[in-house]
Amino acid sequence: MSIWFAKPKVEDLNQMLAKGQINISLGLQVTEVGDDFIRGTMPADKRTFQPFGVVHGGANVVLAETLGSIAGYYCVDINKFQVFGQEVSASHIRSVSSGLVTATVRPIHLGSRSQIWEIRLENDQGKLSCLSKLTTAVVPIRT
Repeated sequence: MSIWFAKPKVEDLNQMLAKGQINISLGLQVTEVGDDFIRGTMPADKRTFQPFGVVHGGANVVLAETLGSIAGYYCVDINKFQVFGQEVSASHIRSVSSGLVTATVRPIHLGSRSQIWEIRLENDQGKLSCLSKLTTAVVPIRT
């Protein structure tokens, strides 16, 4: 069963990402959309590294919040509602020093006023590198 009000297309999501400077700077890309998830990547390279040669925790959070916000947007009628991030948390489990960080966002709760998303970030070997949670507010558009 699909969670989407309007199922997003990978091409459209990547065009959306191309409008945000931080997304361009960090090399974020959406790679897959399923019935209940969005998956995307971020390179582990000098754009995303902290001074010690591993992906910066803040870069992980940008990837997680970006994919979670996009997912939230596509779960509501955008003619009636807006979705805003309220809280994001991240537990950094293992460092990533090369390859791609792959993130998968899935809903924990899809309510009429709030959403909670789990975003799992993994390294190229499929090992969990970061576990993030995003809470969004669903707000009626004021006319």
